[in-house]
Amino acid sequence: MNTYKNPILYADYSDPDVIRVGEDYYMVSSSFTYLPGVPVLHSRDLVHWELINYCVRSLPFEKYNMPSHGSGTWAPSIRFHKGTFYVFIPLVDEGIMVARSRDPYGEFELNMLWEGKGWIDPCPLWDEDGKTYMVFAYANSRSGIKHRISVVEIDEDCRQLTGEPVLVFEGEQIAPTCEGPKFYKKDGYYYILMPAGGVAEGWQACLRSRSVYGPYEYRVVMHQGNTEVNGPHQGGWVTDCNGGDWFIHFQDVIELGRIIHLQPMCFQEGWPFIGQDQNGDGIGEPVREWRLPSEGGDGAELAQSDDFEGDELGLQWQWQANPNPSAYSLTARPGHLRLYCLPQKQDPETGLCRENLLWYAPNLLTQIPKQPAFTMTAKLQLFGKAPGDFGGIGLEGHQYGYMGLYHTDAGNELRCYRGYVTGREFTGEAWEECVFQKKADTETIWLRLELGADKKYRLGYSEDGESYWFADEIFTLERATWTGAKLCLWGCSRENRRSEGYCDVERVDFTF
Repeated sequence: MNTYKNPILYADYSDPDVIRVGEDYYMVSSSFTYLPGVPVLHSRDLVHWELINYCVRSLPFEKYNMPSHGSGTWAPSIRFHKGTFYVFIPLVDEGIMVARSRDPYGEFELNMLWEGKGWIDPCPLWDEDGKTYMVFAYANSRSGIKHRISVVEIDEDCRQLTGEPVLVFEGEQIAPTCEGPKFYKKDGYYYILMPAGGVAEGWQACLRSRSVYGPYEYRVVMHQGNTEVNGPHQGGWVTDCNGGDWFIHFQDVIELGRIIHLQPMCFQEGWPFIGQDQNGDGIGEPVREWRLPSEGGDGAELAQSDDFEGDELGLQWQWQANPNPSAYSLTARPGHLRLYCLPQKQDPETGLCRENLLWYAPNLLTQIPKQPAFTMTAKLQLFGKAPGDFGGIGLEGHQYGYMGLYHTDAGNELRCYRGYVTGREFTGEAWEECVFQKKADTETIWLRLELGADKKYRLGYSEDGESYWFADEIFTLERATWTGAKLCLWGCSRENRRSEGYCDVERVDFTF
């Protein structure tokens, strides 16, 4: 018997939801301020996944032309109805957005279903009587509520509300911080699967009722138990081609975000049971290894390295704000990613110019790490035209480090910076200091980032691609706001002046 091991993805695809259409599985996740947003992944066996698309190319609000850490796209849900894929996306400060497409590889149309602040984690249900409903939770940071679940009727095409929200669960005592509800119907029961108790130490709960508006019964259907998988919750139920039930969920590993697990699922006396009862308490616990849901997977995997041979950015890359076409080019020099040394822009909310801090850079190109330990190497050239033109690599979080070439009137220097973010719940305030600088008589450099299993990393360089020297500074891996740490490439004007300078990245390689 062939088996798989958890986690199935050691990557920060936070708040997953999953469906099956025919023999294909599709998963979506949140992405906050990183865009394009709401990634779409595809699998043939629920274990091996490939990133195939994004639901949101850019967000239609000026706010997201700058980094909006902690805002943006929160926990989505995905459903398939009458030939169309629907993805419900909460924007915690703007409302509920719906993305739709008949082709999961194609462009998604966007519309606002509801405008307002504080509703999160929506999920639709098309009922047999022709009515359509949406379940949702509330963001404590915006509404002061974190323990209630509501249901509201909407139109079938998901463009407007047709009723008033009805409170169906009040969990202040038994399920504090309940969120991420997913709506299902089976054998005459309405089921709302939801995480409770908080990300780090919570559990997976289920609500069950014969009526869409309740009253709902409550039960814990998976918890950590004696396992090492903390807070096992926030995910989606899917039935495979053979009728077997499965549950995909995340585990928060803090520094590298929320990684993905797959659990067997069944029903007992009309209630879902997730995982395996390993300590005799009657509640499921996450499994470490289990039989494969199906044979014949295509061995899909997540892309990481890039030689920039195409005319579009690889799907593994996301910007820290709405993509700006003037910030980069893949055609100016074929086989290279050109990052222009742009000055920073004013923050539209504060009017402040953040100057040269990576945390505030809208033109920061990022990638989700795919392993707990790895080496990232990038070959780049800096064609500096003004003092402060910079090109480099780094690893961003609430504490971060980056290294690259810095252009001065006297030639290029190699510089390494440490950054730190305070007030971290949302945007935060950042400061930086240069911790290493050295004259560099070259415009071509190989930069290397080495992350160890001890959650420490260092930054180094080579002038020939063979021998590497590392700065003495050792950085501690830290998460970003609601996400894991992000790998990054950055071309900028560190002196915040207009320049014709640019940085060409020839390739980025990963080893494990």
